[in-house]
Amino acid sequence: MRVSEAISILMDWTKSEGLLLHAAVVGNSMKHYARYWKEDEEEYEATGILHDMDYEKFPTDENHPYKGVEFLRERGVKEEILQAILGHASYTQTPRETRMAKTLYAVDELSGFITAVCYVTYPQKPKIKSVKKKLKDKNFAAKINREEIETGISQLEIEKEEHIQLVIEAVWKIFSEYKEKNKIF
Repeated sequence: MRVSEAISILMDWTKSEGLLLHAAVVGNSMKHYARYWKEDEEEYEATGILHDMDYEKFPTDENHPYKGVEFLRERGVKEEILQAILGHASYTQTPRETRMAKTLYAVDELSGFITAVCYVTYPQKPKIKSVKKKLKDKNFAAKINREEIETGISQLEIEKEEHIQLVIEAVWKIFSEYKEKNKIF
């Protein structure tokens, strides 16, 4: 799947600036990891962009991410992408068997968390130390599941600091452009 196609689908399903920004930062985190793994950057980024495509219309556990996956499956999207999207939500009980699925799970919550940190540190890029400190503060970005962040890192089998730094770089690129140009895609 092409990134341009993923953005077009996302824009049809999602209007919320916050969700669009989240899609962009997760997509870029996935792209950075694809480069790291020497995998298909276009597919990884598109998967990140689409992972919450149905959340605005169908925010319940009964419907998200199932409605989006159903729509994408009808359009012939690769099963690996669909399984990664299903697996990003723990409650679906979808096993994360591929590197793509593990990566999406590992970057989703952390990308959202680092976006919150960026709001505090802007115009300075966050540092690993400040992200780790904020992760310990349960009142900061309280809705972000720290346990899922830790589980994602362990499933990805990467050093925590390396993972945080890679996601900081990916999120900062999108976030700083968004703040400077007031444009997400």
